[in-house]
Amino acid sequence: MSAESSRRRPPPAHGPFGGPQLPAEKASNFKASAVRLAGLLHPERLLVLAVIALGAASVTLSVIGPKVLGEATTVIFEGFINGTGLDFDRLHRVLLVVAAIYVVSAVLGLAQGWVLNGVTQRTVFRLRERVEEKIHHLPLSYFDKHQRGDLLSRVTNDIDNVSQTLQQTLSQLFTSLLTVIGVLVMMFVISPVLAVVAVVSIPLTIVIVAQVAKRSQRLFVAQWKHTGDLNGQIEENFSGHALVKVFGRQRESQREFDAKNEELYDASFGAQFVSGIIMPATMFVGNLVYVAIAVIGGIMVANGRLPLGDIQAFIQYSRQFQQPLSQLGSMANLVQSGVASAERVFELLDADVQSDDVDPAQSPADTRGRLVFEDVSFRYDEDAPLIDDLSLTVEPGRTVAIVGPTGAGKTTLVNLIMRFYELRGGRITLDGVDIAHMARDDLRSRTGMVLQDAWLFGGTIRDNIAYGRPDAPEADIHAAAEAAYVDRFVHSLPDGYDTVLDDDATNVSAGERQLITIARAFVARPNVLILDEATSSVDTRTELLVQHAMAELRKDRTSFVIAHRLSTIRDADLILVMEHGAIVEQGDHHELLAANGAYARLYEAQFAAPVDEAV
Repeated sequence: MSAESSRRRPPPAHGPFGGPQLPAEKASNFKASAVRLAGLLHPERLLVLAVIALGAASVTLSVIGPKVLGEATTVIFEGFINGTGLDFDRLHRVLLVVAAIYVVSAVLGLAQGWVLNGVTQRTVFRLRERVEEKIHHLPLSYFDKHQRGDLLSRVTNDIDNVSQTLQQTLSQLFTSLLTVIGVLVMMFVISPVLAVVAVVSIPLTIVIVAQVAKRSQRLFVAQWKHTGDLNGQIEENFSGHALVKVFGRQRESQREFDAKNEELYDASFGAQFVSGIIMPATMFVGNLVYVAIAVIGGIMVANGRLPLGDIQAFIQYSRQFQQPLSQLGSMANLVQSGVASAERVFELLDADVQSDDVDPAQSPADTRGRLVFEDVSFRYDEDAPLIDDLSLTVEPGRTVAIVGPTGAGKTTLVNLIMRFYELRGGRITLDGVDIAHMARDDLRSRTGMVLQDAWLFGGTIRDNIAYGRPDAPEADIHAAAEAAYVDRFVHSLPDGYDTVLDDDATNVSAGERQLITIARAFVARPNVLILDEATSSVDTRTELLVQHAMAELRKDRTSFVIAHRLSTIRDADLILVMEHGAIVEQGDHHELLAANGAYARLYEAQFAAPVDEAV
C-alpha cells in the first residue's frame, strides 16, 4: 500500500508512528466463550469419552486403594491387640492387592494422558487451520483497522495459551471431578458422620472460587489485550527501527514501550495474584476440615464405633478429597486465562469475511484488457465520500497515468480494479464482464501489480520472481529478470539466482528489491498491469533503464501507472488528474500542459520552482 492509501483508511484513532489503535476491550462473556471452547472438542467426542472412561477406571482404583490399605492396618492392629500376632499370609495378600490396584491405576492414568494429548493437539491443529483459512478470507479493510502485532499475537500467543489450557486442565478437570465423587462415596461408606463434616468444605470452596474468579477474569482479559498491544508496538518500532533513529524518537519509543509494558505488568500481576489466592484459601478450609475429622474420628475409634484402619483410610480420603478441590480452584486461573485468549481468537474467527464470489462466475472469453468505469462510487467511511460517479474507458494496450495530490484517490482507484474493496455504486467491466461477477482469483490472475513498498519473502531470488507464476520455466524467469534489470546485479551475488533473501531482504538494496518485484509482475504475464510508484526506490539511471523495459513490456497490455514524479509518465497515452476522488482533467502530457489547469500547476510546482530558486 502506498502512503496515500494508508492515509485514506478510516481507523478511528492512530497511535505513535501511524499505527491504528485497537478499541477498548469489551467485557468478556466467560460462559459463552467457555462453552464454545469446549465445543472445539466435538470432533474428538469418542476419544473424549475414552478419556473419561480411562480416568474413571484409574480414579476408581486409586479411590479403592486407601480402603484396602486400611485393612492392612487393621490386620496389624488386631494382631497386636488380640495377642495372636501378625497374620502374614493375610497381610501379604492385602499388600499384593494394594500394589496391583495402584499399578493398574497408574497404567490407566498414563493411557488417559496419552489419548488426551492427542485430542488436545488435534483440536488446536484444527483451530490453527481455521484461523489460517479465515485470514485468507478477510477483506483488506480488516487489516487496515488492526495492528499486525496484535493479529500475530492472536494467532500465536493466544492459540498457544489455549493449547496449554486444554492440555493442563482437561485431564486434571476430569480426574479431579471423578476423584471428588469417588472419594465422597467411599467416605459415606466408611462413616456418614465424618463424610458430612468433609462435605461442609464444598460450599465454602465454591464461594471462594466464584468470588475470586469474578475479579480475576477481567484482569486476564486485560492481560491478553495488553499483550497484543505491546506486540503491536514492538512490531511497529522494529519494522521502522531506522526511521525511529533518524528522527531521534528512541526515548519516546522507549517511554511508550515502558507504559505499555507497565500496563501488561499490572494486569498480569493482578490476574496471577488474585487467582493465586484460590489455592491457599481452599487449602486453609481443607486443613480446618482435616483437624475436625481427626478429632471426631479419634473419639469414634476410642469408643469402638470405627476400626483404626477405617479412620486411617478416612483421613487419607479427606486429603484426597481436599486435594482435587484445591486443584479445581487453582485451575481457575488457567481456565480464565485460556478462555480470555480463546475469546480473542473467536473475535478473529467471527470477523466479517469478504463477500463470496458469484456462482457461477463469469469470465471474459477473450481478455484484451479493456476496462470501463461506469458511474463508480466508493468511500471508506459512510460519512466521508471519496469517489462519486466516476466514468472512464481505457482501451486495450493503452498506458494510463494517474496523478494528483496525496489523498486524491489514485491508489484507491487501482485497488477497486483488483477488488480489494467493493464498490458502493456503479460498476467496472473488464472486456465487457462486470468484475463483481468474476471470481477474484480469475480477476487477479489477469492483473499484475507492483506496489511502492517492495514485499519479498524469505527464499531465493528465483523463487521470488516466480511467485506470480510458480510453473514459469527458467527461460521466462531469466527473460523477466533481464527486462527488469535484475540480471545485472544477480550475477554479482555469490549464489546468483539461488541467493537466499532473509525475511526482510536486507541482503539486497531497496532499489534491487523493487526491481525483483517488477520482474515478478512481468513473469506473471498479466493482461492489466498496475504500477504504484514502482520506480520510487531506484536511482535515476536505473529508473531510465526500467522505464525503457516497462515501455516494451507494456505493449499489448493495459497499464495503470501511479506517479508523483511527472517526468516518469510523459509518454503515457492518457494522463488522469485526480482531486478529491474525481477526475478533473485528462489528456496526454502536451494537451494538459496547453490546458494550463491542474496538471500544469503540478508540473510547474515540480519543475519550474527549482529553476526559479536556482536563478
